[in-house]
Amino acid sequence: MGISGAMLAGIPVIGSPISAEAAMQGGIDVALKKRMADVALNAARSKGATYTDVRIGRYLRQFVVTREEKVQNVVNTESYGMGIRVLANGCWGFAATDKMDNDSIAKAAAAAVAIAKENARIQSEPVQLAPQKGYGEVSWKTPIEKNAFEVPIKDKVDLLLKVNDTAMKAGANYITSIIFSVNEQKYFASSDGSYIDQDVHRIWPTFFATHVDAKSGKFETRNALSSPRGMGYEYLIPKAADKITNMPTPLYRNSYDMIEDAGFAGKQGAEKMAAKSVEAGKYDLILDPSNLWLTIHESVGHPTELDRVLGYEANFAGTSFLTLDKWKTGKFNFGSKNVNIVADKLQPGSLGAVGYDDEGVKCGQWDIIKDGILVNYQTIRDQAHIIGLNASQGCCYADAWSDVQFQRMPNISLQPGKTPLTPAELIKDVEKGIYVVGDSSFSIDQQRYNFQFSGQLYYEVKNGKIVGMLNDVAYQSNTQEFWNSCSAVCDKSDYRLGGSFFDGKGQPEQVSAVSHGSSTTRFNGVNIINTARKI
Repeated sequence: MGISGAMLAGIPVIGSPISAEAAMQGGIDVALKKRMADVALNAARSKGATYTDVRIGRYLRQFVVTREEKVQNVVNTESYGMGIRVLANGCWGFAATDKMDNDSIAKAAAAAVAIAKENARIQSEPVQLAPQKGYGEVSWKTPIEKNAFEVPIKDKVDLLLKVNDTAMKAGANYITSIIFSVNEQKYFASSDGSYIDQDVHRIWPTFFATHVDAKSGKFETRNALSSPRGMGYEYLIPKAADKITNMPTPLYRNSYDMIEDAGFAGKQGAEKMAAKSVEAGKYDLILDPSNLWLTIHESVGHPTELDRVLGYEANFAGTSFLTLDKWKTGKFNFGSKNVNIVADKLQPGSLGAVGYDDEGVKCGQWDIIKDGILVNYQTIRDQAHIIGLNASQGCCYADAWSDVQFQRMPNISLQPGKTPLTPAELIKDVEKGIYVVGDSSFSIDQQRYNFQFSGQLYYEVKNGKIVGMLNDVAYQSNTQEFWNSCSAVCDKSDYRLGGSFFDGKGQPEQVSAVSHGSSTTRFNGVNIINTARKI
């Protein structure tokens, strides 16, 4: 698991839950957080730390859950505390506390240094940190228009019950709908001289609609075509300009019409049940961004994490086939010349957008795949030297104050085509194909090479036209073959974000939120299997 494995086993979490009053202070008082951070920095230095960073976090999460005509749950959680990471004797140590008085903070800092010194006894070589200047006192906020935590619960419940009613009137028998909101108030300080205050917002509206055939007992599901976003509640206020209407089902860019989507989902369950089962074979695939994001995540995002490449990390689906020898040639053919994939920590509306990572590195963007060639990876400060970088790429993150930060994926996105091309125009050139919308199940091997993906909706394409719905579709390939079959990418007018709120990694597990953008994309001659079960 890279830098975090040795220290996680010995993390002491000191203290008991913080008072509500202290939590509120930590949420709004930057001066107080700076004073607490300085206590930790000074205490660690006095015990022999050569580098220290401090993360003070207040994490708010809210779930509003309904099913059919009832409210199932409303959950609000709050977590507040401090994590302290140090280098001592060339090795990492980490400790955390939720008691924010000076003595408790100093004890946690001392514990982190003690752990580092013990870890150093078995470390083969010292940590090499990439240089990082201090930024002084700076701040960054997700540019939201409407704070989801300030929207009354009743308004959210009313929306979700309307979503459920719409889906059921259209044909769904069951539906569960959810609005999940996150606010991370994060304060970072380091012995490099940075004091960084960030306010990060994310939201995910979704639903799961089921249609049941009473006679046969068979059922079909159609999940929401929303994507989780780094936005406020404005994402749930539909804007006409954000809707794509010339396709078989409405699709959405930067705002989401949850009620409209639920109406289509309600009737599409029955349509899926009546659709003909696909005939296995080779097809040209037209993948909507609502499907392709997950394939990007699994086949590009994870295998270009440098800790997986190096074998430091193998939890949650293994290491990577994209070993350093392939990158060093500068010629490794990852995909066709249409494949340009960029890492981006600043993309507006994305889940991974922050100003600074959890090592105090200012975020930016860089190429991962350029004209089909592997040109870079994703790194953090203690890995940058391995691939000859003079600075980290800002890919460090922890999902809570009580967890140690380690390498996590930035937003990884397929760049749109430069030639004007709409999805409808893309489909006109397809003689035998399948248009896939929405994500569903997937499987990928532990080298991130051989895979299988399915979707929510499948449409048969014949001689340039969509002729009807299909069912029981999954596409199979290996990463290199698949991306080399990429023959066309629609232009930037079609570019949309998908993503995951719960990307798991590490042991003990941490989750992170990450987006993946693309335009509708064509892949030629992909193997399609029939997933129908015969009982």
